[in-house]
Amino acid sequence: MKPTAAYELLVHGVGQWDITGDFVPGELLLTGEAAFPVLVSPEKQVVIAVSLYGKGRMVVVSHEEILRNPNFSQFLRNAVDWLRPSPEAQVGVHRSLDPLSQLLLRSSTKIQPGVGLSASLDVYCTHAYDDAQAEELVQFVKGGGGLLIGGQAWYWASQHGAEKVLFEFPGNRVTSVAGVYFTGNTVKTGIFKVSGKIPKIPLIVPHGANLSHDVELLLNGVSELDIVTGGVPSPLLVHGLLAYPLGLDSSHRCFLAAARYGRGRVVVASHEGQLCAPKLAKFLLNAVRWLDAGRQGLIGVAAHLERLSSLLSQEGQRYQISELTHDMSVYCCHSHSDREAEKIHTFVAEGGGLLIGGQAWYWASQNQGQAAIAGYPGNKILNHFGISILGMNIKADKYPAQLPREPPQHYHFRQALSLFQQHVDKEEALRPPLADWLQRLGQDCSAFLRIPAEDSPAYSSLHRILLKVLRRGGIPQVSKKNPIKSNSKEAALLCLATHLSQTMTDCAVLVQKPTSGVCTTPSMSPVTLEIDGTNAGATAWMSTGLYLPEGNTAVITFPCVATRAGLQVQIGCHSDDLTAAKELRRAPVVIRKCHVSCQKQSVSCLWGGLIYIVVPAGSQLGKVPITVEGAVKAPFFRLGETCKYQWLTSIRHYPAPWAELATENIVLTVPADNIHHIENPEPLLTLWDQIMLAIAELAAAPAKFPRPERIVTDVQISAGWMHAGYPIMGHLDSVKEMVTVEHMRATGLWGPIHELGHNQQRAGWEFPPHTTEATCNLWSVYVHEKVLGIPRDRAHEALQPRCRKERITSYLEKGAQLKDWSVWTALETYLQLQECFGWEPFTLLFSDYQKMCNIPKDNPSKMNLWAKKFSRQVNKNLTPFFLAWGWPIKEEVSLELASLPNWEENPMTQYTHVRK
Repeated sequence: MKPTAAYELLVHGVGQWDITGDFVPGELLLTGEAAFPVLVSPEKQVVIAVSLYGKGRMVVVSHEEILRNPNFSQFLRNAVDWLRPSPEAQVGVHRSLDPLSQLLLRSSTKIQPGVGLSASLDVYCTHAYDDAQAEELVQFVKGGGGLLIGGQAWYWASQHGAEKVLFEFPGNRVTSVAGVYFTGNTVKTGIFKVSGKIPKIPLIVPHGANLSHDVELLLNGVSELDIVTGGVPSPLLVHGLLAYPLGLDSSHRCFLAAARYGRGRVVVASHEGQLCAPKLAKFLLNAVRWLDAGRQGLIGVAAHLERLSSLLSQEGQRYQISELTHDMSVYCCHSHSDREAEKIHTFVAEGGGLLIGGQAWYWASQNQGQAAIAGYPGNKILNHFGISILGMNIKADKYPAQLPREPPQHYHFRQALSLFQQHVDKEEALRPPLADWLQRLGQDCSAFLRIPAEDSPAYSSLHRILLKVLRRGGIPQVSKKNPIKSNSKEAALLCLATHLSQTMTDCAVLVQKPTSGVCTTPSMSPVTLEIDGTNAGATAWMSTGLYLPEGNTAVITFPCVATRAGLQVQIGCHSDDLTAAKELRRAPVVIRKCHVSCQKQSVSCLWGGLIYIVVPAGSQLGKVPITVEGAVKAPFFRLGETCKYQWLTSIRHYPAPWAELATENIVLTVPADNIHHIENPEPLLTLWDQIMLAIAELAAAPAKFPRPERIVTDVQISAGWMHAGYPIMGHLDSVKEMVTVEHMRATGLWGPIHELGHNQQRAGWEFPPHTTEATCNLWSVYVHEKVLGIPRDRAHEALQPRCRKERITSYLEKGAQLKDWSVWTALETYLQLQECFGWEPFTLLFSDYQKMCNIPKDNPSKMNLWAKKFSRQVNKNLTPFFLAWGWPIKEEVSLELASLPNWEENPMTQYTHVRK
């Protein structure tokens, strides 16, 4: 039964919650993924909750009087109905709850009053004050039984100490395995409304447990956490109420964390190498002792952590190398497999200790488009405990071990979110520690929201809290004229809005009002078109010529065959993630993707955008007809296909704010305002067609690209003036040089061609970092001279003869060292070769490299290979030339090339003679 259906059954016929009389209920703390509240007071305190454990169910009430009170008769009948597997099931009631027996008898429930737990029962009702049968009750529920249990812990707390309640109160020995804890807090009584849906789980609960003491034990004698262990770690997201960081970097990213869960304990490392590192030996031994909790039991070590076992052996610890077994006290393993996930959950819940570590960035690199927080195997274990491994990486470094202290507080996702909620609600000035945490909070929210929340109250509840915060704060307006500082409330709200919208099939609920009058009403008429489902290159975006207005939902109908082809719908082309920017001129993430999994696919996007169908590499679908409802037409012109008359009279005036101009090999995405004046795009696109053919020609590539290149202009990009990739990204100021023929022919367009050149660079003949910004310019020079008729010295001022000569002289005066050989200096080497031998050797070599196998990886070997191949291509001994440039030419290469004719025209000779 889904949580929503369970909740409806539990509150069916309950008119109100009457908590009056001579009893004071306590507050419950919920941490389990399956736990959810049934009754929450107006002060946001949980009074009644339910959960699942193993095959069974549990209902927990925060005072035993609730189980005796006729005001709760309807709820108690509902609870027993939900707990029992069938109407004939046997219900046992503890002798202390006779009024409950009478109530159930009146409803014709088959009960056994005044009995203890026995194998004949299917449901058992009891109080929370005796843990003599705690283990039996846990196993009863795990095996499929239903448990109705009630009690309060505030009196016990007054006698034993509030800090002991969570882990020592008798009832918690049972209910905690299902993620429900009694706390020592009291709840204000009264008559409360029944919520129409599952109440939200409180963000923060003052539970009284001294988790700082755990941290002190774990870091006892540890002054430094050195995580330089030979591996690159991933950051950890600590989101559980009983989870906490042990190590944070200067950006509040966590690399070590721990948690209490059920009756057990967990320690998580951000790379499996940390679990065997001698430099972390003290910490690891502390962790194992803490996880063991004084039992001095058997420590299990998974086979891949043999080095940890040698450390345990030196300390005289009793261990065995094997998979998890029931007789272990502590289990140590990596996080790259979820094969034992369920077994581990049970092991920890029932008192075991888990030491686990791993990074998720590699998994993320191999599973593009999937969220590591949801899909990475280790997170199917760890999310349960309130700690997740993110699919990014952080610097492996030495960090000081910081014991908890007040103030300042250590960053914690929930604590930061709670402070942000207060900040938004009260509209207070931004103060520490929240001021220091905001950027981290925004990034953590985006990660957390990738955990699927459907049918998971623990996650959906937090989603609802985030939605409430966003509605209260509103979506800030951001633009070039109205930029937003990244470490601000507005930036956090923008980030929250973006990632919250990604969880919704219809994000119209988030849009308070249109930001402009442009294109806000989608077309009522469905549009049918064909997209090319054949793709010989890497993953490609196929334009639809349609635009989805902000906050709207499009419904796209696909043929049945397309639902199994790995297609995606993408809204928006501005794919740069600006999360790391110090100032924002747009929201950090403005595109949305969803997999095509059904014939009628709904997709919504908070920010709106052009609609694309993303086709995977190697797809052979052919033409795929699709129908789109809810979109507007965007200006789109494809050379050789679009009618010039239709463009002139209607297409260029379509209402979408973005337009696309396309040839066979490139698509330009620019603001529609920049193309409305173009009466005929053919001359412009013909020129672009020639440019792309020239790029293919120099690269020795087929005239038709495997997929068209794309250049997208944006109000803000993630790096530089422009940057390469798919798509190439550029600022809006670049539009003029890309869509004006006269400007292109007169002034050139160095930047766009430079980035297109980047996309042609290949690892076999690249020598990073030296040539990264150099060899791409070969294409800039080639296109400007061959297509635009602009000589190199006019194409870029850095290529004027005086500048070139000064660079060479300066480089040689410094000793011709490779550390200085980069960008224009490195380009000079190639230009000198080109000016003597033409472009043909380059084209032929680029062709050769495409056929070669086993090309070396290191720069010196690759440079020697290039020197040999170029020398043989031009039939000249170029060794003196490359040596003059400081290349590390090996002696055997020099000897091999000595048989070739000398290069008498070597342009470096004039410089080397001058130096002599």
